[in-house]
Amino acid sequence: MAPRTAPAAPPGTVPTLQDPGPGLVVLDPPRAALLLELDSLFTDLAAELDAPGVVGPPLLPAEGLARLDYFRNFPHLGVAAARFPDQAVEALAAGRPVAEQPVSPTGYLLPSATCYGLLLSLAGQDVGPELRLTAVGRCFRNEDHYDGLRRLWGFHMREVVYFGTAEGAREHLARSKEFIETLASRLGVELSYQPANDPFFDKSGSRAKLMALDPVKYEFVATDGTAIASVNRHRNFFGERLGITSEGAVAHSSCTAFGVERWVHAMVLAHGTAQDALRQVRDVRG
Repeated sequence: MAPRTAPAAPPGTVPTLQDPGPGLVVLDPPRAALLLELDSLFTDLAAELDAPGVVGPPLLPAEGLARLDYFRNFPHLGVAAARFPDQAVEALAAGRPVAEQPVSPTGYLLPSATCYGLLLSLAGQDVGPELRLTAVGRCFRNEDHYDGLRRLWGFHMREVVYFGTAEGAREHLARSKEFIETLASRLGVELSYQPANDPFFDKSGSRAKLMALDPVKYEFVATDGTAIASVNRHRNFFGERLGITSEGAVAHSSCTAFGVERWVHAMVLAHGTAQDALRQVRDVRG
C-alpha cells in the first residue's frame, strides 16, 4: 500500500510549518511579519536616542567573554561552537552516524546576548562624551527547558547600548523605560516592571547577592510571567574590564534589550491571533 500523504495546499498558501525540535520554532508568515514589524518599532527608540545601527558578530571569542566574567556567572547557558576533526569528516563522508563523531573546540561561543559583541569591539577605545549603538542579533542559550516562543534555543534580541558617563547611563535607561511603557500601552500589552531574577550559576555567589541588594537589571513582564524586555545598568564594570573610556575616564554603560520572539508571544497573548496582533502593530505604525 502506498504511504498516505497530506493533501496538497491550495496555490499561494503555506502548509503547516512544524517545529524542527524542542526549543526550535519556525514562524509562519503572520508571526514572521509580526516579528519584523515589532523590531521596526523598537528601532524607533534607537532613532530617538541617536543610536546608529551596527551588525554584531555571529560568534564571540571565549577569551573575551572570560574577561567579562561570563563563565563565572553563566557557564551553564553557553553554547560552544565546534568543528569536526579530519577523522570525523571522513567518517561522515562514509555515511557514519553524526552522533558517533567527535568534535573539536574552536575557542568561540554563540552569542547569548547581542551587546557582548559590541562591548568587545570597543575594547581599549575612548568613545568621547558618549556613544550609543543599536543592533539586533540571534542569541543562543542552553536552557534547562524550552517553552514555545517564551524560551528558545535561539532567538532575536534587539539592544540599544549606551557608553559614557554614569548620569548618561541612567538617563538612557529612564528614557528607555518611558519608551517601552508608552509602546506597550499603544500596542495593548499589559506589562509589570520588576527586578530581574537572572539565572546565575551560583545563586549564593557575590554577583547574585549584589543583584538582590542593588538590582541593576529590571524586566518588563507580560501577564503570563514572560519577561519581554529589560533595562540594564552596567555601572563601570565593562569599561574597567575592557579599557573603554569616555573622555579619558572609565566609561559607564547601560543597555535596553527587547526579546523579539517574546514580544510576538505577548502580542498574540494580548490579541488572540497573530493576524489581529499584526493589525494592531500596523495601526500603531500608522
